[in-house]
Amino acid sequence: MSADEALERLAAASRRITALAVGRPLPESALEAAAGVLSDVADALEAEAPDKKRPRSQPSAQIDPRDIFPTSPIIGRANPIAPPAELWVVEGEDGQRELRGRVTFDYQYEGPPTCVHGGVIAELFDEMLGAANIVADNAGMTGTLTIRYRKVTPLLVPLDLVARTTGSERRKVFAWGGIYHGGELTAEAEGIFISMQPGRMLDIVTANAKEATGVVVDPDFIDLVAEAAGGEGGPI
Repeated sequence: MSADEALERLAAASRRITALAVGRPLPESALEAAAGVLSDVADALEAEAPDKKRPRSQPSAQIDPRDIFPTSPIIGRANPIAPPAELWVVEGEDGQRELRGRVTFDYQYEGPPTCVHGGVIAELFDEMLGAANIVADNAGMTGTLTIRYRKVTPLLVPLDLVARTTGSERRKVFAWGGIYHGGELTAEAEGIFISMQPGRMLDIVTANAKEATGVVVDPDFIDLVAEAAGGEGGPI
């Protein structure tokens, strides 16, 4: 088994535990026993972990959307807090690549009773629209995101997802996304994304890394951004 497969198994097991912990009335004895085991697991992992950041894969229009952000909190199969949403590429009516997807939100994403939390919906849209821009080869960072909650989005049911780039103007990239339950639109979003020059991205990463209380960036990422910017990488 590869390290990536092992990480995905760890994430999947963690999701099951989280859903049970927040959604089912477990007996105190079971919770106490699980807490002890998980504390031991956390201690063991911390003892094995080196003081550096796990490398990030780089997004590309050519790869499977599920692999764009494998540790994403929304679509990352390797992230325990992700649902995770599944996304795939289709050809839109205008011939441009866009995204379709599906997701089922478990107990840990509940807001009002039986409903997906509105903040989780906003997070989903931010990721979907950003990924749609990437597969359309028009990537950018979120500038504004406007959410319209048309109906309640239900918990523990399959939801269909749509996201597409709708246009661009200079450094601005426009995108739209929708969530559907049983063919009905429950929420939609419009976003304006800003294309980022590599040099500016390097400035942001460097500044954030200096302020963080732990290691937040891997050296390979710094070198990659610096190379794209025409400069030199190296440790921060």
